[in-house]
Amino acid sequence: MKIRRVVTGHDASGKAIVEQDEICSNIISRRDHHSSIVVWSTGQFPVDNLDSSNGISRDVSVLSKEDTVFRIVQYDPGVAPRNHRTETIDYAIVMSGSIDMDLDGTIVHLNQGDVIVQKGTIHNWINNGDVPCVIAFILIAAKPISLTEATLHADG
Repeated sequence: MKIRRVVTGHDASGKAIVEQDEICSNIISRRDHHSSIVVWSTGQFPVDNLDSSNGISRDVSVLSKEDTVFRIVQYDPGVAPRNHRTETIDYAIVMSGSIDMDLDGTIVHLNQGDVIVQKGTIHNWINNGDVPCVIAFILIAAKPISLTEATLHADG
């Protein structure tokens, strides 16, 4: 995956500037046929746009109640399964390829250009195609799902 990240900001006089312009090098993989890049993250909400912290240097493996994360993920054909739930609302855009989203046994086929609003559901991504699928995700911390007597926390 080759993703160019351009981060804007302000100089001391308030003029708009480019703070970073680079190819993302923080690629990680947590399972076979999977890679992801954190494009940016914040540790507070609402966000302070004058915060000089580098948004790629935070640990986002577990999110706090004020976190936001912008991540791009590539799912290669045959990606290893990972049924999981996050305590976030996720806005996602299929940038290229196609993929199946498994929601407790219900399969939804998604193609390039499709968008997803995922509200704390348990899910898995399945690429049965022959080309990689790239999805951009924006995660915003959310309350856990509380239904009747059960609370559905982050899992997987």
